[in-house]
Amino acid sequence: MHLGHDHGDDHAHAISADADRGTLRLAFGLILGFMVVEVVAGLVAGSLALLSDAAHMLTDAAAIGLALWALSLATRPPSGRFTFGLGRAEVLSAQANGAALLVLAGVIGLEALRRLLDPPDVEGGIVIVVGLVGAAVNVGAAWALARAQRQSLNVAGARAHVLTDLYASLGAALAGALILLFGWRWADPVTALLVALLMLITAWSLLRDSARVLLEGTPVGMDADAIGRALAGHPGVTEVHDLHVWEVTTDFPALAAHVMVAPGDDCHRIRRELQNDLAERFGIRHTTLQVDHERAEQLLDIEPPG
Repeated sequence: MHLGHDHGDDHAHAISADADRGTLRLAFGLILGFMVVEVVAGLVAGSLALLSDAAHMLTDAAAIGLALWALSLATRPPSGRFTFGLGRAEVLSAQANGAALLVLAGVIGLEALRRLLDPPDVEGGIVIVVGLVGAAVNVGAAWALARAQRQSLNVAGARAHVLTDLYASLGAALAGALILLFGWRWADPVTALLVALLMLITAWSLLRDSARVLLEGTPVGMDADAIGRALAGHPGVTEVHDLHVWEVTTDFPALAAHVMVAPGDDCHRIRRELQNDLAERFGIRHTTLQVDHERAEQLLDIEPPG
């Protein structure tokens, strides 16, 4: 028995994965290098905004490292134990990144509330300089991630970390300016609170989208009812049931359905036509269609003899 496999798709996927690895490594180097600078500056300046941004950068580096690892798993070919391959490693990576953002937002938020009650002295000048340089680093990292050829949940998770860190750096610079110009010491913890809120929103988005894939929900942008109506409306089709539309991983929608056709019609021809329609109209190329002839008893809507 020969089990076929589409090597052309594997080759194209490997090329895009190699390109994505390069962009992820570039972003990883930028983030990790500046994180060390920001930790030192935050300790010297006594700024929670800078230290929270540095902690966020640490999670950025971890997120990008996790994304690299998940990408290496996702490019492995299907095997006997994992017949779909390990593409969902990228979805798990996105979920882990969302959970990390959620925990970090809670830690930063609690510390910011504590400091808001008793704002410490902060070196505004250092905060401004480091915040602006950090923003520039995050712009570079975000640009690198935007060049990824496959905009998967995995890459989106890493990019979400970097973008929220960009806002944190800009917020830290603003807080430093307010402290330097007006002596508003509360600006530092308030900025940290705003960053924590932004991280919560981003975390929720990542956890929601990754959970939808893991729970095999209908892919975003696809209407299962509309797909069912299109199948049922095809010439020769009398009934469609047990319809399932899900997402194996990013850019990999799949469909399974039981299709009934009129007696005497060509099951194989109709199946091929349905598969072509699904690919052209809905972009679903991985389909499992069980096509059977409807029995006379079903057409007459009577019970078959016992």
